[in-house]
Amino acid sequence: MGRARMVRGFVTVGGWTMASRVLGFLRDILIAAFLGAGPVAEAFVVAFSLPNMFRRFFAEGAFNMAFIPMFSKKVESGDGALEFARDAMSGLAAVLILLTLLAQLAMPWLVLAMASGFAGDERFDIAVEFGRIAFPYILFISLAALLSGVLNATQRFAAAAAAPVLLNVVLSGAMLGAWALGADVGRALVWAVPVGGVAQLALVWRAAARAGFRLVPRRPRMTPELRRLAVIATPAALAGGVVQVNLLVGRQVASFFEGSIQYLNLADRLYQLPLGVVAIAIGVVLLPELSRRLAAGDGAGGRDAMNRAAEFALLLTLPAAVALVVIPAPLVSVLFQRGAFSAQDAQATALAVAIYGLGLPAFVMQKVLQPLYFAREDTRSPFRYALVAMLVNAVLAVGLAPLIGYLAAAVATSTAGWAMVWLLWRGARPMGDTARFDARFLRRTGRIAIAALGMGAVLWLANMALNTALKTPGWRYLALGALVAIGMASFFAISQLNGAFRLGELRASLKRG
Repeated sequence: MGRARMVRGFVTVGGWTMASRVLGFLRDILIAAFLGAGPVAEAFVVAFSLPNMFRRFFAEGAFNMAFIPMFSKKVESGDGALEFARDAMSGLAAVLILLTLLAQLAMPWLVLAMASGFAGDERFDIAVEFGRIAFPYILFISLAALLSGVLNATQRFAAAAAAPVLLNVVLSGAMLGAWALGADVGRALVWAVPVGGVAQLALVWRAAARAGFRLVPRRPRMTPELRRLAVIATPAALAGGVVQVNLLVGRQVASFFEGSIQYLNLADRLYQLPLGVVAIAIGVVLLPELSRRLAAGDGAGGRDAMNRAAEFALLLTLPAAVALVVIPAPLVSVLFQRGAFSAQDAQATALAVAIYGLGLPAFVMQKVLQPLYFAREDTRSPFRYALVAMLVNAVLAVGLAPLIGYLAAAVATSTAGWAMVWLLWRGARPMGDTARFDARFLRRTGRIAIAALGMGAVLWLANMALNTALKTPGWRYLALGALVAIGMASFFAISQLNGAFRLGELRASLKRG
């Protein structure tokens, strides 16, 4: 894949991911309106987090980080890619079915592991019930992730990127339907989780079958390639476990402060919008590309791919991070403050948004640097670095909680993110020129930072000018839209003037693709 096609891959994945995130916002707006920050909302957050936590071991995390490079090389060489994918799917399905059955039995302990602050109140029983309903989602979404890896490795990005849209459509539809019928919105929401998983799996399975990879589970068998896959995936699974420990620590801290799990969850959704659009696009496109480049011995091409991905990441991430720090209050109040979600809830959420904004560039740069290791089938180094980041996160989250409460979790997450980036960058030095930033990247990064800071100053002034309109029910949506438009226009104008971004380059790349 040349630079032009890689850019088109970023745009395709990023566009569908943006659609998914926007619908995710609508979903969370509905959850906040119907359930607020009360016990049912917090119980759902914990229950939905359980399959999503484990999916990072078996789906986008460990498994795919090991599977995609191996599968890409087989596609490149024409050596048994279909059989390898079938064996991998069968083995993964067997493990996930067993895990789902065990989780049903262990659900009370899993809930306590996620939020021990729930013990002794109504949130615990609701979370256990919701957890048992939602957990089978892991089976469907993990198999969908494997099929997405197959599609991405063969440069078919659209269906895999579009699949998450279905989940948000199903969840939002379930809430609106329950509300219209006068039914229990919370239970309708949680039952929609596995239904959404089935819809996602069906979409990518059909796309993979049409691409020539019709994967039907069969009796699992341990082949030499699957043994190698397991050897490579194990350190990545442990690294994914470390990341989940970080999330658990934050959620445990938040569970002792009423409403805080929902505050952090909504703040997470806001910073996940740019993170998801950029980081997922880069991770999906860059890892198969680097794997192919390294397999072909094209070090120069690999370096160019990594640098252009990093450049693309910062171009979209730095202005988003500045916006989250400068205008978190209007973003949260306009998006979420309605119904059961009060002004006090919005203010508490906005503080967490600003802190997460400081860590946003680090979260994205991790997605740029990690493929340097995974493409070389090195999953051990990221695991070691993740252990260090875990210690940073735990010390800060627990140590700061008595001083700043639930915000300690956000501070710890952002700080640990920067620690992980530094470790990944330092550890990549022995890889040679392939892992080094080139002169263009360094030059463009400085210009992007200047444009983002200039945009931040414009946003601050615009926020002051629109303050009254942002608080007026009939005008706040238009005012927020105007604020976002002003920010985007100012960043675009400054970046064009100082050379941070060349619109002609993007047009040329898309035409060449």
